[in-house]
Amino acid sequence: MDHTGPGGTAVKTIALVAHDNCKHDLVAWARYNVATLARHRLLATGTTGRLLERELGLDVRRLKSGPLGGDQQLGALIAEGEIDLLVFFWDPLKPLPHDPDVRALLRISVVWNLPVACNRATADYLISSPLLAAPYQREIPDYSDWQERPISPGEGGDRPGDRDG
Repeated sequence: MDHTGPGGTAVKTIALVAHDNCKHDLVAWARYNVATLARHRLLATGTTGRLLERELGLDVRRLKSGPLGGDQQLGALIAEGEIDLLVFFWDPLKPLPHDPDVRALLRISVVWNLPVACNRATADYLISSPLLAAPYQREIPDYSDWQERPISPGEGGDRPGDRDG
């Protein structure tokens, strides 16, 4: 593991996401923690960001709505090292048409060793951690071996339908 994570300052970039029937929980959690959240850079998927701005007066960078590409935008920001913490209140009991995007977002968070809270209890632990208010370099995995692996014939786009990866 390499120590090149983005959180080298006390100001973190926090992503806030909630499925429709979890938005009220996220807004209530954010209201309780508004003073702490206001000290950080916030971003959110579309509707969640609009609610946080309207209900709490927070400055939030809004991405597209999750089903319209916001989950994928967020995943790209995570892969680029632009996010320090993800708070994602999702409903495990309700299947959604964009479930593959949700799984991909959670997967990329684990790939890049990103702290993730999927419920209020975990979000409470993370936001109250002394690490949130201090410079913290999370360990970023070194994937150079994966990226430089030998490619055998037939891999890497040589066949129709193959993807680079």
